[in-house]
Amino acid sequence: MFGDLSYLALQQYWWFIVSLLGALLVFLMFVQGGQTLISVLGKTKDEKTILVNALGRKWEFTFTTLVTFGGAFFASFPLFYSTSFGGAYWVWMIILFAFIIQAIAYEFRSRPSNVYGPKTYEAFLFINGLIGTIFIGTAVGTFFNGGNFSVNEYNQSKWDNSYHGLEAILNWHNVALGLTVFFLARTLAILYFMNAVDQKQILKRAKKQLLINGLIFVVLFLAFTIALLLKDGFAINPDTKEVYMQSYKYLNNFIEMPIIAVVFLAGLVLVLYGIIISYLKTSTKGIWFSGAGTVLTVLMLFLISGYNNTSFYPSISNLQSSLTIENSSSSHFTLTVMSYVSLMVPFVMGYIWYVWKAINNRKIDQEEIESDDIHIY
Repeated sequence: MFGDLSYLALQQYWWFIVSLLGALLVFLMFVQGGQTLISVLGKTKDEKTILVNALGRKWEFTFTTLVTFGGAFFASFPLFYSTSFGGAYWVWMIILFAFIIQAIAYEFRSRPSNVYGPKTYEAFLFINGLIGTIFIGTAVGTFFNGGNFSVNEYNQSKWDNSYHGLEAILNWHNVALGLTVFFLARTLAILYFMNAVDQKQILKRAKKQLLINGLIFVVLFLAFTIALLLKDGFAINPDTKEVYMQSYKYLNNFIEMPIIAVVFLAGLVLVLYGIIISYLKTSTKGIWFSGAGTVLTVLMLFLISGYNNTSFYPSISNLQSSLTIENSSSSHFTLTVMSYVSLMVPFVMGYIWYVWKAINNRKIDQEEIESDDIHIY
């Protein structure tokens, strides 16, 4: 099966797998978005505990998907992993720190021996929600705007300045994507709370916040997308493999790959539909429409950054050092073996779906929080 595929077909297949994991990660970051809303939607100790426990049931999904995303990148495109994670290490260290304090917060917030009080760990959750979303979004923005690195003939990479990735925040387009992910995560979190929580005051505040965060997300997303479609992109000459700047590269990618364009628009419509029915009809199903739309939209953005002779990690220091799915991937044998392992992905996703439904079998309310039968975060 996979052994009969060409090297390029395997590289494209694995770029799709990595992109799908990245899209799922963005959806699951509603946990991070919800953590920034705990004090906004919860005004009493019990209300905050309800919100924290609603998120506590899902936070491990996000963390596991992040690790899987990084592992898949390492195995399939190791040169990107060594260049970005090894060169832009300040960005990734900050993200790692944010996720470490998240795990600490969920573990210790409600322990009887907690000498720091729950507010300290709620602050940790807020920091994780703020930094985790903005920095991951900003890092992904470099897929379209490039990084300051160079690669020699031995595939040894080095970062060409002393900021080691932090310079990405000086590019407004990167930051716009980071803020888009932040407000998308908050919007999805509100939709999730409307689906998983049974507390009138929380839901009343959630509906108000849905309008605010949803509108900000739409404005930021449009700003990022319009700028992306109008900017020059990093194209590859299919014959010489030379990287060069091409006007309207990402717009051309959508035009030349119409299926991706259609799915991208369909995903955006689903995101908006989920928001609209939740606000106008107070529907509890909005998270499923907006969640599916998020996965489709982000997946298509990843695909146009790597398909159609496009450099998915361009270098602004040395254009010919830019990484592509062809020059940064593992060997044909490695990709073939991993492709057979990837057949387990549907089963893993099915298990996640089963666990999700089992955990959310009943909405969280005051009575459940006061019960001694469950673990309280």
